Amino acid sequence: MTVLDLDNFETDFWKDVDKRKTWDEIIPGELRDTRPVTLSKEVIARYAKGVGEDNPIYFDEEYAKTTPYGGIIAPPSIHILLMFACTTTEDWMRSPGTINAGQNWSYHVPIRPGDTITMRGTALDRFIRKDRLFAVHENTFTNQHGQIVCTGRGQTIRPA
Repeated sequence: MTVLDLDNFETDFWKDVDKRKTWDEIIPGELRDTRPVTLSKEVIARYAKGVGEDNPIYFDEEYAKTTPYGGIIAPPSIHILLMFACTTTEDWMRSPGTINAGQNWSYHVPIRPGDTITMRGTALDRFIRKDRLFAVHENTFTNQHGQIVCTGRGQTIRPA
């Protein structure tokens, strides 16, 4: 288990680029290499503020206690951060030049401070259309209780 530390979170996707799988190496059905991460109140608050969320349910404990959730929760879009935090630097999704070609997400249970999130990521398909390399992937995020917090499927256009 790794507690997510945003001050030391690697955002340089060019770092270790030569270690990443290429489009040719993406095998449909193969699980991606992932690791669980634990979220703190501070990470949730910094993420929320960083993406322009000002709803106090994401950072004000006293306010959050008055809501039906009974405490702080993470913005649903935090799964985007988790998609990178839960994967290794060798993951093909981190390749510079990757373009999001569409995605659909479903949210099931809110993520809370102290939750340890595990991602199960799978490449479903890869294909070429109009000389572009596409990959279809699916991700399921669960908390430490085995509850599914978020599921999604997307397509990316891969660099050559």
